[in-house]
Amino acid sequence: MLAESEGSKPFGSEALWKSSLIENHVKQRAVTHLKHQRSAPGPKICFLGLETKPELLWEDWDEDREFTKSLTLKNVGLKLQKLHIRPPLTKFFSVSTYRNVAVSPGTTLSIPVTFRPVGKCNYEDSIELQGKDSSFQVFLRAVVPSPALEVPETVLLPICAVDQSTSAIFQLKNLSKLHTYFEWECPEPFQVSPEEGVLKPSQEIQLMFLFHPKHALWYNKHAFCHFGEEGEKIDCCATVLLQGVAKYPCLQLRNPYSKAELQDDGPVLNFGSVAVGQSLEKCFEIYNPSHVAASFSLARLPGGVPLLGSDFVCDVSSGKVASGTSISAKVSFAPTIADSVSVEYLTLECRGALNKTVLKLIGNCAGPKLSFSSSVVDFGCVEVGATVSQTIFMVSSSSIRATYQWDLDCAGHSVFSIQPHCGTIPPKGCVTLTIIYHPTVPIAHYRSVPCLILHGEPLFLNLIGTCHSDLHKPAVLRPEHLEDAEEDQSDIFSVLLPNYSTQLDPQAFCVSVNEKASRQESSSLRSMTSREDIEQTVSAEMDTPSSSTPCTRVSVTPSELLFIHIKSSFSSLSTPCPPSQGVAITNHSPVKVTLVWTNSSHSPFSISPSTRDLSPLKSTSFRVTYKPKELNTLHAAQLECMAIKEQNESYEDDEQICTPWCVIVRVIGHSFENGKDHFYPHCSLEPNTVVFAGLSVRSYQTLLLTNTGTQPLTFCRNLNDCLDPALEASVSLVPRCGLVLPGKHQILTIITTPKEDLPQEGINLCLHLNFDKYTKEITVFSLLEKSCVSLMGGDTLYFQDTSVGSPTQQTHLIRNVCRIPLGFKWNIRWSDQEIISVEPEDGEMQANESAKQTWTFKPMEEKTYILEPILTFWPIQDRDCNKSILTLKIVGKGTKGSIQALKDFIDMGDTLVGHSQSVDVPLVNNSTCSISFTVSVEQILQYEQFHQDLQPPTVALQLDCEGGTVAARSTFTLRASFKPDRQSQYKWTISYQTLSFIGELLSPLQSLCEVHGKGVFPTMQVTDVSSGGGAAWLSKTYVWELLSVDSLNAQLLSIPAPVEHTYRSPSQHSMRTYPTTLIKAMLDFNFSASPLNSETSTFTLVFYNPGSIPVEWTILFPDDQQVDFKQWSQGEEICHNELEQMQVVDLFSVSPLSGTLLSGQQKSVQISYSHVVAGTHKLPIILKISHGREILLHFHGVTVEPQTPHLYFLSKHHVFTPIMIGGLTPPVQTYDLYNGGDVPVHYEVDAEVLSQLQEHNFNQPLLCCLNPVGVVLPGMMAKLEFIFSPLEAKMHYMDVPIHIRHGDTTVVRFDACGFGTQTDVFQINHAEPLPRVRRIPLPQQFAFLSVDSMSLGEIPVCSQSSRIFFLTNMSAKEIFFKWCLTQVIRIQPKRGLARPGESISCVLTFTPTDYPAIYHLDIICQLTQQAALVQYSDALQQWEQEREQQRNEFTITERDLAESPKFVTDKKPIIPPQTKGSSLGKYKTLPPICSKIARAEQRAQNEAVKLGKRPTPPRPTLLHLELKARSYRSQEYLRYFPDNFNNHYRCFQTVKPLRPKMLSETLLQEGRPSQTLGPERKFLEHVITSLLRSVLDDDAFTQSLLTIASKPLFYKPKVIFSAPAPVPQPLIPLVETNPELHVRADSVGMAGSSSMKLKIPPRVEHIPVGVFNDILLNTIQNLMVEVVRGDWDLMEQFSMSSPTISSRSKRQSVAKVKKEDKETIQSIPTTADSEASPPAEQQTQTS
Repeated sequence: MLAESEGSKPFGSEALWKSSLIENHVKQRAVTHLKHQRSAPGPKICFLGLETKPELLWEDWDEDREFTKSLTLKNVGLKLQKLHIRPPLTKFFSVSTYRNVAVSPGTTLSIPVTFRPVGKCNYEDSIELQGKDSSFQVFLRAVVPSPALEVPETVLLPICAVDQSTSAIFQLKNLSKLHTYFEWECPEPFQVSPEEGVLKPSQEIQLMFLFHPKHALWYNKHAFCHFGEEGEKIDCCATVLLQGVAKYPCLQLRNPYSKAELQDDGPVLNFGSVAVGQSLEKCFEIYNPSHVAASFSLARLPGGVPLLGSDFVCDVSSGKVASGTSISAKVSFAPTIADSVSVEYLTLECRGALNKTVLKLIGNCAGPKLSFSSSVVDFGCVEVGATVSQTIFMVSSSSIRATYQWDLDCAGHSVFSIQPHCGTIPPKGCVTLTIIYHPTVPIAHYRSVPCLILHGEPLFLNLIGTCHSDLHKPAVLRPEHLEDAEEDQSDIFSVLLPNYSTQLDPQAFCVSVNEKASRQESSSLRSMTSREDIEQTVSAEMDTPSSSTPCTRVSVTPSELLFIHIKSSFSSLSTPCPPSQGVAITNHSPVKVTLVWTNSSHSPFSISPSTRDLSPLKSTSFRVTYKPKELNTLHAAQLECMAIKEQNESYEDDEQICTPWCVIVRVIGHSFENGKDHFYPHCSLEPNTVVFAGLSVRSYQTLLLTNTGTQPLTFCRNLNDCLDPALEASVSLVPRCGLVLPGKHQILTIITTPKEDLPQEGINLCLHLNFDKYTKEITVFSLLEKSCVSLMGGDTLYFQDTSVGSPTQQTHLIRNVCRIPLGFKWNIRWSDQEIISVEPEDGEMQANESAKQTWTFKPMEEKTYILEPILTFWPIQDRDCNKSILTLKIVGKGTKGSIQALKDFIDMGDTLVGHSQSVDVPLVNNSTCSISFTVSVEQILQYEQFHQDLQPPTVALQLDCEGGTVAARSTFTLRASFKPDRQSQYKWTISYQTLSFIGELLSPLQSLCEVHGKGVFPTMQVTDVSSGGGAAWLSKTYVWELLSVDSLNAQLLSIPAPVEHTYRSPSQHSMRTYPTTLIKAMLDFNFSASPLNSETSTFTLVFYNPGSIPVEWTILFPDDQQVDFKQWSQGEEICHNELEQMQVVDLFSVSPLSGTLLSGQQKSVQISYSHVVAGTHKLPIILKISHGREILLHFHGVTVEPQTPHLYFLSKHHVFTPIMIGGLTPPVQTYDLYNGGDVPVHYEVDAEVLSQLQEHNFNQPLLCCLNPVGVVLPGMMAKLEFIFSPLEAKMHYMDVPIHIRHGDTTVVRFDACGFGTQTDVFQINHAEPLPRVRRIPLPQQFAFLSVDSMSLGEIPVCSQSSRIFFLTNMSAKEIFFKWCLTQVIRIQPKRGLARPGESISCVLTFTPTDYPAIYHLDIICQLTQQAALVQYSDALQQWEQEREQQRNEFTITERDLAESPKFVTDKKPIIPPQTKGSSLGKYKTLPPICSKIARAEQRAQNEAVKLGKRPTPPRPTLLHLELKARSYRSQEYLRYFPDNFNNHYRCFQTVKPLRPKMLSETLLQEGRPSQTLGPERKFLEHVITSLLRSVLDDDAFTQSLLTIASKPLFYKPKVIFSAPAPVPQPLIPLVETNPELHVRADSVGMAGSSSMKLKIPPRVEHIPVGVFNDILLNTIQNLMVEVVRGDWDLMEQFSMSSPTISSRSKRQSVAKVKKEDKETIQSIPTTADSEASPPAEQQTQTS
């Protein structure tokens, strides 16, 4: 997009000036949103073979100067071009060249154009180059330089996450020759960089739009760039549309190792068990499922970080994850403290995200687990100086490598030695230990040797043995003596305080069973909490042995000795004064003991004396001498002393045998000379930092000192320096000195008691290596940890309003923020335990671990609760210590609530049986509490249609859940699925009951809503039928019965069997099993009969879907059915039925064969039968409705041989209308006979059978045939007239043979019933009306009638009944209609022309004969297109003219005249037709001279040759109108229907009576007066009728009737019931109310009544009844025509006082009648449907 400033107006011609004004107007309108595009000079153009530029542009120019540019013309053609140059029109541009120029091919012509400006504005002009045939212009423009920038119209920034940013770079270019300053105005959340600047001419820079959204929205905003010349006012602006989409980011944690490790509070990464010093790595993925990139940070949860850092290390702390991708993060776990559990939390935070994910890291550090095959090694009795050995196994049960070391001197200073002395055991491994016993003094030896295990608890091996000599044989020490020994041995605390001993004792490591179990689970420190610990704390503060407690039997002071042997030469080693130090042993026991030292002859250390007795509570001293045998060496030893209690010499009592006590003294020394460098220590100490964080109890940890060099290594801890007594009492190192051989290791144990006064920066223990020259420092943090728990959710927990008796839950987190494992327990008051509860109620938390608490609140009454449960927690290591407490405040409210359905009534509509339909039932909770509920459904079936194969009904409405919980003021959606199993109207009542948290019912059933649904089958029915072709003249009623439509509709609307509605397509049927037994519904489709080779009979059925679901239907012929091919392969012969089907399958056709009917839709199906093969043809087909009925239709068709009489009987069983016994005149009933052949058929009803019936019924004519003999014309239908006169009220069955001349005899079964009560008067059978549906046009149907059938009901004889109906032209052409009427039917108009879309109103008047009858009349209307009639008329006229011309002309056939030049002869001359005005028509050619016979033959031949076939009239389309009625005698009608008698207008006219002779004779025999018969009566009737008609047609007579209406009645006929002859209709007064003579209109009757009430005139004038009837009839007809045309709305007229007559203003006479008969008009039934035309079915009530 280009943006530029508004320039000056150009100078030029008027036209150019106007265009410039328009352009500037556009710029003015676009000041804030300018998008003017500067038109740059385009490429060269070619015109008349000349190539040039379309314009010349001056941009960089000044005032008062000239600027010249050249216009170049290049001739690229092959012809010389001569041009005339029209110079510019303005004075600002000029051309300095000739006006006429010529440009040769291939040459170039330059035309200089000079521009002379006079002001700072835009200039425009043009030069016109005129050629021979045409011309073109070159535009000249000079523009003032103005600022112009090129900016994009729209910048679409990349999709961005909320609280993050994306950017897009675009180019900003200065298109002008000026220095342009720009400044951006950018709305939030967009930013632009740089916001302002200056662009040099044609400079282009990059700018960046930054998109930083705060909300997830679609942003569509405009940024404005204001620009102008530098230093001037900025008056230009460009607009850029900025578009961006912001979405919320979302990150998920995925653990590829264990997807099952997911707790309620989030994902967990469990490392399992890892050994100390080892590490394990696991990975997890950070997945971004959102559409935007997400930046994240991964950090530890604040609080609870260990002192020396976490055991977990994650290599990812932050990053960015693209959309749909993931990154992997690695976490390593390296524990440092054995038998501890480490817990850490990583928080995944994403900027802009709505959630925060916490990953829990957990792992435990497993220590080694070792055990001995035997914990006691008994050497028995051994002689002095002998050596005995035994072996045991040390087994590792853990999965980590174990490092061990025996705290025993195996160099000879102990009677016991163990090999190997130290080493490692692989995971699940085993090592064999060899224990050697070498006594030198005859005493009993016992020692409990500790086996130190790195990062594990030490094991103790009990070694016992007894030494005998020849002189001394002490009691033999047995293992059972160890069990009886006292637990408080003398050296129990020697391992804790180095002032007494360096012997590790098992009692020092004894802990309770509970503490050991806790340590195995979660302890990070090893504690010693035995009874001796407390006493040792006291003794540790003493410096003298006298302060020992009674628990210490024998103690030694000091327990460690350090010797430094300094000599100048090796020879000096034999000096008599070696270095020595003294040790003191104190006997704290009350018995005398004997002290025996174990010396080694080859050791540099010796002690003297080697044995001494020590009295109770006394002390003695010994001297330890260090005498090395080599220089520059290191030595170390453990001096062993056995203290044996004095006992009796009798060994018989084993209970008196006591185990000896043992004390040791650790000594080290070196023999390095002065100035001699000690060995450089190559060693490692792991770990060098030890943390003790726990309670104030003794705890220990182990370290490993490994000698990695080739020289021995000694270590000691400040043996000659005194530490702070407080530190010495709290931190100890065991052993404090020793020797480590090359490649071996020493396990050190640090024992401490955390205290509050210990330094927080730690205690540094200095370990001197190789006698003080080299050191290793050990930093010990001994911190007294206090129990601390944090309520992460706050100290108050709020519950939402809760329904009384129902529970609600809330989660709450507690966290252990100290470094020791804690146990916790919630204490709830007894009175509150029914209201609140928590899970878990108690438990344990490791250091830095969080525990999720689920609180349940269940109010018992409607009020506000404030509860305060107490959390008690304590260290797991010391359950007896003081416990800490925290109080949590819980606030909740109990309320009462209920739920209700959003809709009280839900209608699911119709659903196909076997299919399902779902609907949502929203449940609304308007209360302030959530409600738990259960729902139930109660079902009621209405209008159920049973089927014998159906199972008992089940509940058809299934809910997706049986209940649930709906939150306060929210909606819960129930999904209800309806799957009906039968056709019925379902009604369900959905009820609910509230529940408690354990599922108890709290309320009775309460109704929510009612749901209605209907299970339906796909149904369809036939609503209309029509016939065509050879069956076109058949009535619609006849076709209806012929095709068994009533039975077909009954089957289609019936319930299908379960096997039928299960499948969409028909089930398998085999032609082998014909007739099939699988289909229960079978019907006959009769196609009547027609002659051979006659026109194909077609029948059209209109299928209608009355249901609410679509219907798929198909018609299958035998070839289309699914035949079982296994039966075809059996090799059986084809049966007769199969062979017949194969032959006749081509005679029948159906179109279409399948279809789909939507609800309310109609579809026409045409079935045809071809008469090309003579005989009777049958074909079974299947009509299948998808998931519905399956009906087998038998097509029956008859094709009659030529010249064969054939009567087609629709049914050989006919039922007459029931007749009441004792009636005066039984009605005439008919039976139809149809001639399906091509010759007339003579029939005769067997009179003998009728005579026999009369004899059997008391010689009374039970059944009388009026026309027993007759002839039925081809293709026509005859009616047999019967009179049924029953004498008894019973059913009569009569078999009557009907004989056909030259044909067969057919016996027809007639059933007739007589009834005797007046209440059982049988009225005419009104069939159940089909649903009124809009008819569809049938094939080849030009028009349709508003009604196809009329029922007049019961009427008196000789009465007139009128109906109005409409004939509508549906085609696009004019049609001609003509009615075929009988003597009792009159339709006006009888014929006429209907234009396209026009509706013709027709009035049908029915006048029954004077004898009662039951009428079933078929009225035919012939429809022909007017164009076809005109064409036929023209063709017929031409044909007749040709025929007339050929009659009047002849051809001369003499051969001698063939050469005449004036006559041209031919065998078959064609005479051209003469025109109407031709003069040659006046003359007649002389006839040839020949005989008459020859002339006649010749004329016939000529006519046969010359005259073509006579044109046949167009075949009309037939419409059938059915009329039903039953007529009664007046006296019978008055008796049966007295209320309706006055509603009929009786007209006595000449109608041929139908009274049979036999019945007349019977009536005369009964004594009734005879009537005048014969030609006299006919003549009399004719004369009187003609006379009356002439009088009534006289206008003067009609006018005179109006003047004499007030005169009294001068004639009143009497009703003679015995005389059935017609009586002349009289003239009646308006006030006459005699019901026996006439019926009056309601309006006239009302007017007459009113006139009688007001004033009775002395004379009443009379008007003829026929005139009044015609007035009413015309009025009603006019009204209905206007209703159909839409000129008048009947519904509006009821709300008005008088009808609107504006649309009928031109018909003054009709309007006058309507105005006078306002009440009559208002009594007419109203409707506006022209097609259904209910008013046309209303009877015209006249009098």
